[in-house]
Amino acid sequence: MKIFRFLTQRTRRSQRTTGLKQLLSPLSALSAASASKVVLLFLLFILSACSTVPYTGRHSMMLVSEKEEKKMGEEAYAQTLKESKLNHDPEKVAMLDRVGERLAKAADKPDFKWEFNLIEDDKTVNAWCLPGGKIAVYTGLLPISQDETGLAVVLGHEISHALARHGSERMSQQMVLQTGGKILSIVTGTQSPLARDAFNKAYGIGAQVGVALPHSRANESEADHIGLILMAKAGYDPRKALEFWKRMEAVGGGKDDAMRKFMSTHPSDKDRQVQIEKEIPEALKFYKPE
Repeated sequence: MKIFRFLTQRTRRSQRTTGLKQLLSPLSALSAASASKVVLLFLLFILSACSTVPYTGRHSMMLVSEKEEKKMGEEAYAQTLKESKLNHDPEKVAMLDRVGERLAKAADKPDFKWEFNLIEDDKTVNAWCLPGGKIAVYTGLLPISQDETGLAVVLGHEISHALARHGSERMSQQMVLQTGGKILSIVTGTQSPLARDAFNKAYGIGAQVGVALPHSRANESEADHIGLILMAKAGYDPRKALEFWKRMEAVGGGKDDAMRKFMSTHPSDKDRQVQIEKEIPEALKFYKPE
């Protein structure tokens, strides 16, 4: 989450978003009748900024260029490493490098400048990959990943986020939702202050629960899907992914209530395992044990 906030702040300064701001800056001066024209122009702008996700073929909206996201990734990575204590245990670092290099080869992104670092933090069960191939793993994850294959499950998932450009997609989505809020304010401008406030609050809740959260869960599921293929291409058995996520479920206490699932940015552990089990046969087609 911290990394996403950093990238979002950097995106606001990017040249790509400058064009969007220029398009939308006069919104406050428009009448409700003119708002429809702005909406049409905005939709055309969005349609011109589509990208295709590798392996799944899904079309996604991108208002941030790859060059910009790599630059932001490098800056965020350098800042995080500066603020963190790195673990230099030879055996653990060597394992991270082995797994990372095999997955990097499978990812086939020669324009990425891959880096792998182990952060000393036993309380944090996490790992991430920023645009451009900047990877960090926290020591708190290692007892759960247990071995190279378990680590490959996690890194395959995180690298998939970078390949699918999920971070930039989320930033683009936030820009669109914010613009929708501005347009709604114009359309409801003639309503009473109480009614206008109710409309805006309803839009905010609907955008978060109805769009942002499900979209984030879809990104996580897509990263699981692509991650299985990457680990298989790298020579790791994708069937082992189920064992890893069961260990993660045990650490999380196995909570899977409906409200938690509804409000979560990630799919529940059980839902994740069911979906992964369905996708394993596809991943096995890429599996060649080393």
